[in-house]
Amino acid sequence: MRPQRERDNETEQNQKQRGSHECPECETDTLVKSSDGSELVCEECGLVSEEGQIDMGPEWRAFNHNERQQKSRVGAPITNTMHDKGLTTTIDWKDKDTYGRSLSSKKRSQMNRLRKWQERIRTKDAGERNLQFALSETDRMASALGVPRSVREVASVLYRRALEEDLIRGRSIEGVATSTLYAACRMEGIPRSLEEVSAVSRVERKEIGRTYRYVSQELGLAMEPVDPKKYVPRFCSELELSEEVQSKANEIIETTAEQGMLSGKSPTGYAAAAIYAASLLCNEKKTQRAVADVAQVTEVTIRNRYQEQIEAMGIHD
Repeated sequence: MRPQRERDNETEQNQKQRGSHECPECETDTLVKSSDGSELVCEECGLVSEEGQIDMGPEWRAFNHNERQQKSRVGAPITNTMHDKGLTTTIDWKDKDTYGRSLSSKKRSQMNRLRKWQERIRTKDAGERNLQFALSETDRMASALGVPRSVREVASVLYRRALEEDLIRGRSIEGVATSTLYAACRMEGIPRSLEEVSAVSRVERKEIGRTYRYVSQELGLAMEPVDPKKYVPRFCSELELSEEVQSKANEIIETTAEQGMLSGKSPTGYAAAAIYAASLLCNEKKTQRAVADVAQVTEVTIRNRYQEQIEAMGIHD
């Protein structure tokens, strides 16, 4: 049998381990930190379990967002949208000191040389130069498409993976960058058609589609078919149509998709035809040309999908 002292020490250690989760007095999971973060207190019995904790926050106080921004001494967060993840030093192009005073001609010349060498040393090899150019292209295209920051981050991660697995060899940097951006849009639920992506890219639509299929297969990206309803709000907004038309278009898509008519059809063309049909039914008529221009499809596609949809809905033109 073990001595009493060993058993007491073991009990004390167990209580310390439980202290981070349970109160040692009433054994309830109600331990909370005080407002200043210096004590760990039980809400049930009021026992101060721990005190004198180290405050990991800043030593200064701020009472609003502007004060917090002015007193903060940290830089921008790490981001995958920059080839160096934003960790290298950036020298401002304004030839002024910290007090806003203009620099002398000698200092300006010195700063120009520093900027030049800073740009040179930011990329140490061809791989980093490749990544720098690709990510700048991704950022340019994402801005033109109006997609959020999350899509750019995902696209940058996908391009980095493609570069690590040597999928760029034999393909253009712009083509792979465009295909990863297209894949990121689909993954984030903010689809853009190949026509829209190719319009802001320097690569043809065929090459984008071919590269996208190759990259998604090699990286094992599980891509679900695009839901035409995701295009409806944006197209209706550009056509200045009401919520009633948008709701009716979604109803047409749901009803006809349940009958298996969506299989093998372009989601943009299908959404455009549903919007055209809904605009007629809601007396907010738009021409096939106007709808086709917004959706970047042909009028023939809209007419074909429109006829199929109204027949499936049991509506006589």
